[in-house]
Amino acid sequence: MTTIPDQTIDARDRIIESAKRLGVQLNEQELERWMNSITEATGDSDIVVDQETGVFGHKVSMLDFDAKELERFRAIGKIVEFDDVPGVVETALALSGSAAQSKVQTHPGDCDYFERVNIIAPTRAEACEILARIMREKALSSISGPNFQLIELKFGNYPQDVERGERSYYQGSPITWFPDEIVAGEIPATDTQGNPLIITWDSVAQDPGWCKFDWLVADTMRGQLSNASNMLDVTWEAPDGTITPLDGYLDGYFQEVYLDAQSAPIFSKLVKQVSADVLDNYVANLQKEVQKYIKDDYLNYGKAAKRLYNIFRLNGQYEEAAFLRELFDEPAALLYQVHSLVLTVQEATEKATVFNIESILDQTDELIMSVIKVLEGEEELEIVRHLLRLSRCISRQQAGVPLGPQVEAAQAEVMKVVNNFFYEKMTAIPGIKAYIDGLKS
Repeated sequence: MTTIPDQTIDARDRIIESAKRLGVQLNEQELERWMNSITEATGDSDIVVDQETGVFGHKVSMLDFDAKELERFRAIGKIVEFDDVPGVVETALALSGSAAQSKVQTHPGDCDYFERVNIIAPTRAEACEILARIMREKALSSISGPNFQLIELKFGNYPQDVERGERSYYQGSPITWFPDEIVAGEIPATDTQGNPLIITWDSVAQDPGWCKFDWLVADTMRGQLSNASNMLDVTWEAPDGTITPLDGYLDGYFQEVYLDAQSAPIFSKLVKQVSADVLDNYVANLQKEVQKYIKDDYLNYGKAAKRLYNIFRLNGQYEEAAFLRELFDEPAALLYQVHSLVLTVQEATEKATVFNIESILDQTDELIMSVIKVLEGEEELEIVRHLLRLSRCISRQQAGVPLGPQVEAAQAEVMKVVNNFFYEKMTAIPGIKAYIDGLKS
């Protein structure tokens, strides 16, 4: 029989008391399971394999993964994943973000994937050429299908300051490609003096930078539209076995759950190259993101809470992590999903051609019902009012007429409630408040 340490019992009791005081619903059995598991998560290896399903990942991430949705994630993964090319391209696809924390975040807004792509080539230049080829081939083969549509991808960095449409982009910033530009293989732009120039796909191949795909998918298992993304961590393996990240940084593995045991060898080969201070770098980057989301310009305490949870569960602040874990299962946290899916509805209406208007209106109806379930009084009335206006605009949508004003108004009202909820609950816990105050200062 396992003996529970006194400090774990004390921390659990404090969380239960705080939850009752703040009106947070609490699953005491799940809380105790998680706290016992995370404090006992020791051993020679950081990596845990689920023998029954074949999924694997960092021992802390695996505590939060719920295998009951594995079939759904693997089905959507078939749309976003890259194929291996024997002797040339090796891949390992994983869930990341809230998708990988499905025991915690029962209302995730998106399906986020992360894929390690290792390219075996004689030179870095050839590795970059192979990456450019497989990314364009992937984009062209997945522009649209019965239940998905590619919205955009990131590939390459701007070689100089440019004007594109009504926006300016600095040299070295990531390039966003839209489907028609991917097909053409080029982007028309102008330089800062107004002279026309053409950015071609091949011309930016040697500086691939941040590589990421974004799709809209009809999630048949949940009966809703979702955003699905795949962020690539691309490496070049030289003939002598040296592995070099093409963007200059090899990502850590603290937030991914890998979907196929057959990709374990490539994962193991790559993580051996991860620097000794990768955990410190990962936490430092999360801290920067928290600092961003607690500022007025980007205020989003829901995003801040998600990142704080990852920080606390990795740096040993288990009491604070356990409390945040409970917040994500609160009814008000459902509004975080509503905020994300309002934008999904806009993209499905304005940027996609494979989703019929009825399915988009059904999605909008579900958003309205979600708000009614969670809220009451003036907050409910105001958000529902904006969502009804959005629904009317969609039903009357004319080509070229943007939904932006209606979407922004609905999101703003939802975000007020989300920010108030997370801010109020988080800052009532001394350890979390002190951490946030420290980042602010």
